[in-house]
Amino acid sequence: MNTDLSWVLNDVLEVRGARHAVLVSGDGLLLQRSDDISRDDAETNAAAMSSMQSLSRAVAGFVGSGNGVWKQTLLEYDGGWIFLSAAGQGAYLAVSAAPDVDMEAVSFRMQKTVVALSKAMSVAPRSAGGGAS
Repeated sequence: MNTDLSWVLNDVLEVRGARHAVLVSGDGLLLQRSDDISRDDAETNAAAMSSMQSLSRAVAGFVGSGNGVWKQTLLEYDGGWIFLSAAGQGAYLAVSAAPDVDMEAVSFRMQKTVVALSKAMSVAPRSAGGGAS
């Protein structure tokens, strides 16, 4: 199985203004990074994004529904945006973007990327009677 999934992450960067993408585990490990971010920067941000998703999930009830489920966090800075969303069980996708990025386009592309990641990381089940003993 090809474990280099940077090609999937690079796809989200096709949106004008999208800068970097990282795939993060729930415990802060860098699972994958787009081509344009150094490993050191990606690992530092992976740890931070793991903490951010944990905080975001912890305050999900603040939306008032009583059992809100966290889906995405959006952070705004003078220099741009960070989008953080769930990318399967125990994995999170973070994308940084310029201040003038089309936010809807980034969110949509992230959703497509999560679907592509789930397909790329899945393994077909073995057939019941197909093995030789």
